[in-house]
Amino acid sequence: MSAPPFRHTVRVYWEDTDAGGIVFYANFLKFFERARTEWLRSRGVEQQALREATGAIFIVSETRVRYLRPARLDDLIEVSAEVREFGRSSMRLVQQATRDTELLAEGEIRIGCVDALTLRPRRFPDPLTDCLP
Repeated sequence: MSAPPFRHTVRVYWEDTDAGGIVFYANFLKFFERARTEWLRSRGVEQQALREATGAIFIVSETRVRYLRPARLDDLIEVSAEVREFGRSSMRLVQQATRDTELLAEGEIRIGCVDALTLRPRRFPDPLTDCLP
C-alpha cells in the first residue's frame, strides 16, 4: 500500500505503567489497537456500525512486537498504522510507537474479517475495501 502511515497520539497514564513507572509491555498492544481503530474512523469506518450493517467483525489472528525503549508516565507517544498487505479476508499492518523521534516499539499485526455470528472467515465488506488506497 502506498498511503503514508496513519498517526495517532496517546498519552501514558498511571494505569498504563507497572510498579517501576514504565509502560507495561502488553499495553503497547492496546496503543496499537487504538491507533488502528482511529485509522478506520479517519476513513469513515465505525466498527459497530459496520457490524450492524454487514455482520462483519475483525479479529487479531497474529501479533509480533519488538520492544526497544521504555515509555514512562505522562509521555506522549505517537502510534502509527500502515497497511502492508490487504487480501480478501485479512490484512497485515505494521505499527510503531515513537516518542519524539525515538522508536519505542514496533509490531506487525494480522487482522482477519469474520462473520459476527459464526466467527467464520469472510470477505472484507465493501465499506472497508472502498476506503482503502
